[in-house]
Amino acid sequence: MKTQSNLIDNLKSGFAAIVIPAILVASYLIFQYVLGNPDNFQGGDPNNHPLPGNWLGIVYKGGLIVPMLLGLLIMTLTFSLERFITISSAKGKGSLKNFIRTVKTLVNRGELSNAIALCDQQKGSVANVVKAGLLKYREMSRNHSLEEDKKILAIQKDIEETTQLEMPMLEKNLVIIATIASIATLMGLLGTVLGMIKAFAALATAGAPDAVALANGISEALINTALGIGTSAIAIIMYNYFTSTIDKLTHGIDEAGYTIVQNFAAQKNETVAA
Repeated sequence: MKTQSNLIDNLKSGFAAIVIPAILVASYLIFQYVLGNPDNFQGGDPNNHPLPGNWLGIVYKGGLIVPMLLGLLIMTLTFSLERFITISSAKGKGSLKNFIRTVKTLVNRGELSNAIALCDQQKGSVANVVKAGLLKYREMSRNHSLEEDKKILAIQKDIEETTQLEMPMLEKNLVIIATIASIATLMGLLGTVLGMIKAFAALATAGAPDAVALANGISEALINTALGIGTSAIAIIMYNYFTSTIDKLTHGIDEAGYTIVQNFAAQKNETVAA
């Protein structure tokens, strides 16, 4: 089991290093052989104008920035799916809100064994942190050599250490989505500027103004802006969704940890008073 867990961790750690180059290669192949298919252009020649209403050909005319933008879009979708699966598994099998509520009730009743069993059923990062706190709670309850303050600190420390181990897994690869949200729009604008330069240069060398060629050049250049803004918008939405979900998980961990520590302190105070 430990070897299998280590293998999974290694695969997760190398996920981005494998996926990003693969996506860039796939994006170029899509640009070259799907968008650049001769059937999308007049006369079957990619150097000609796209067929009327053929969006694949129009996107292809956006230039070499297009495969980069396609790569950023596919990366956003890929890493969003990966984060969704990871964060969903961190919540556990059942409702996280009901799990936290039930654990608090069981701890207040002193039913630690049932609370630990519930953590085993729930699984996930939150349940792992809560279980670590409960196990330390039970260990400190049986330890009569330490002072009460040190016991409370030991429980708090165990919860904090387990949280620090679990949180990086939840936040991993979010920086990639955040980076894409920042650079996708800039990449789109760069493609548009390059396309506009190309369109006006062609218009200048043609001699007589060609309204059709200019209109096609501008529409092709703006494809980059559309792809960049669309990709950036998706990345921003997904990043905000994941960060807010992680905040909720953290709040649940803090709430359960506070209940465990306060219950332990209250029980010890009652014992001393008695």
